Amino acid sequence: MEEIKKAIKDFFYFIDEDIKVDFCLQEDTSLCVDVKMKDPQILIGEKGQTLVETEKLLKTLVRKKVESPLFIYLDVNDYRRRKKEYLITIAKEAGEEVSLTGIEKKFPPMSPFERRIIHTTLAEIEDLVTESIGEGRERRLVIKKKREEK
Repeated sequence: MEEIKKAIKDFFYFIDEDIKVDFCLQEDTSLCVDVKMKDPQILIGEKGQTLVETEKLLKTLVRKKVESPLFIYLDVNDYRRRKKEYLITIAKEAGEEVSLTGIEKKFPPMSPFERRIIHTTLAEIEDLVTESIGEGRERRLVIKKKREEK
């Protein structure tokens, strides 16, 4: 694990020597990589796309050093944490609206990460159902009122 952490730190220090990299290993074989830097937009990009691609690069880098599967979760200046909190809030608000009105709610196209958060947030609400529709970059999430069985 120390070799993996060093490789990841070296990767980021190549980008910016002033960068701070912290790790947390979770029991489900996930390695959280928390990066703090002065100009986070370099690693976040538009709508988090650079962050997603950087995470893929890290996975490729790590895959060469470890034989067992290891999931890498990258966050830069708490971008993903804040995004997750925001998505949970809008999911709950949209869920309440659909529960009250019965009118389905369609979200704009979202990444798998974003859709998963909304699916998970609303999974426990018994009168709602969520589903992903569309293909590729146009894939979006829909919240519907669950039909009552006769």
